[in-house]
Amino acid sequence: MSLPISVTSEVGNLKSVLLHRPGRELESLTPQYLDSMLFEDIPFLAQMQSEHDMFATLLREQGCTVYYIEALLEEVFADEGQRKLAVEHLVNYSQIFSPSLKQIILEHLYSASAKALVAYCIGGLLKSEVDHKVEHKTLSYYIRDTFPYYISPLPNLYFTRDPATVVGGGVSINVMKTESRRRENWLLSLIATHNPLFKDARIHQDYTAKSSIEGGDILMLNNKCIICGSSARTDVWAIEGFAKRMLSPIEEGGEGFETIIVIQIPYTRAYMHLDTVFTMVDRDAFSMFPGIGAAVKVFSMKQGKGDNLDIHAESSLKQALKKALGVPSVNIIKSGGNDAIASAREQWNDSTNTLAIAPGKVITYCRNVVSNEVLQKNGIEVLPIKGSELVRGRGGPRCMSMPLWREEL
Repeated sequence: MSLPISVTSEVGNLKSVLLHRPGRELESLTPQYLDSMLFEDIPFLAQMQSEHDMFATLLREQGCTVYYIEALLEEVFADEGQRKLAVEHLVNYSQIFSPSLKQIILEHLYSASAKALVAYCIGGLLKSEVDHKVEHKTLSYYIRDTFPYYISPLPNLYFTRDPATVVGGGVSINVMKTESRRRENWLLSLIATHNPLFKDARIHQDYTAKSSIEGGDILMLNNKCIICGSSARTDVWAIEGFAKRMLSPIEEGGEGFETIIVIQIPYTRAYMHLDTVFTMVDRDAFSMFPGIGAAVKVFSMKQGKGDNLDIHAESSLKQALKKALGVPSVNIIKSGGNDAIASAREQWNDSTNTLAIAPGKVITYCRNVVSNEVLQKNGIEVLPIKGSELVRGRGGPRCMSMPLWREEL
């Protein structure tokens, strides 16, 4: 029996989640490609995998079922037709223009098993893996560049939060901002549309007019309201397209939400997504990096007349949250407390990127000592994990997890 696909809050008991265990795609990182691959440093893969395994173990110990992208994708590729279509998309997307070279790579991938094809989709295809076939045919029709891959790897895929998001009873297939991540949403689309786990879920895609929206900017406040971050990775036009879809009734292809709150944050790499500076930790409590307080702007979107949205500015973030939650007050907990240095240092290491697994219970990185103490003083139970290598991709426990099912509050 398949489990439900349903998320209507950030803090309801987490029952199932989608992860990706870091793999050989991380071994593609070299100094000259760090910037384009969105990394500041080269992680130690074995230690990263150990830390990720401990994260998954903790989730299971807390009663959460863990699924892996690679396993669900392998189930999809068990179908020969899907495998063939995937190979053709993969090669065409990779812009291999030489017809002879393209045919060699197609034949190489057609012969791959389902498991091997998953590895190519995520870890990429090295030129050295097919060079012997190219040389065998004595083809000399192109000038070799220095990039070592014919099909590029996806080193950011362990941040499963971004390429797709469960909203209500549907799955939003998001649109990634940067070229190095744009193939990720295709993989999630394959899983959502072809894996039996998602057979009862509504699928939402191709509604953003090619502007980007990423899951780190989508927070489920409750069953009536979604929060969207307007950030370096999520465009305002995509938010409007998302809002129109999610505010539409279910019978008209939407999810039937009533309000979208838009929180506009500074457009910088340090605050790439809303969840790097703001997350929900309890029914009426939030963790927030105080360094952005003065720069934040807040808007509300509702369905207007016809196809129009009714958009207006909110007087403050607290007021917008109180109104949407229907509570007399909310507690915005400053990460790092009142220590500006600790706050800035720990925000860089994802102190506010908390993953709530139940109301008032969150997973954080143990390295963010001051911020974790502040959360505990505010009545939040903190479950710390190691993350010395995981953090090198600039993401925390929330970034590394795509909730599939949370219990209703």
